[in-house]
Amino acid sequence: MCGRFTLTVNPADYLTGFRFPPIFAPRFNIAPMQPLLAIPNDGRNAATFFLWGLLPFWAKDAAMAARMINARGETLAEKPSFRGAYKYRRCLILADGFYEWQKVAGTKKKIPHYIFMKSRQPFAFAGLWEDWESPDGSRVKTCIIITTKPNELVASIHNRMPVILPPNVFGQWLNRNPHVDLQSLLVPYPAEGMDAYPVSDMVNNAANDCAECVVPTQFLD
Repeated sequence: MCGRFTLTVNPADYLTGFRFPPIFAPRFNIAPMQPLLAIPNDGRNAATFFLWGLLPFWAKDAAMAARMINARGETLAEKPSFRGAYKYRRCLILADGFYEWQKVAGTKKKIPHYIFMKSRQPFAFAGLWEDWESPDGSRVKTCIIITTKPNELVASIHNRMPVILPPNVFGQWLNRNPHVDLQSLLVPYPAEGMDAYPVSDMVNNAANDCAECVVPTQFLD
């Protein structure tokens, strides 16, 4: 599961070979049904904004998007909602951290944790995208984040994590060849390159999109 994430640094300062929008605004609490920055495999090598929540071409209305924020990497080729996009429409979803919630044994409480690269540099989730035509004829670009089993770090917090692609496989993931074998890429990112700490439950409210969301709880009152 990946239900919230951040992009607080400009990826244009770190990722080469791609074009980015000229204006960057840091985001500390990106939530489903909100815009996110992604690079689709449309041959342009350019980042653009997508709605987080996949709408397959056959979706009758936009309500379906709220239920389509994550796709299990293990079953992409089997699910009708994802088969076509997995074959033809893949993307890099840009982030520099994400949140997962740790259950507290014996209670209903969950503690949010912020998970990020030790380098503090941005990275890319593996994603799928669609260009959906609504009943009124307007078009909406939508996407979904692919998940996998957790690495050792994330396993202590949650039982799933987003697939994070290292830069050396970006070209492979964005390849437009429908016959390329990509399943080997949908694996947990090595735990030794990542870190995590608990944060305030203010992140639970999508309206809170501020730097305080990523402050460790030991530094909060």
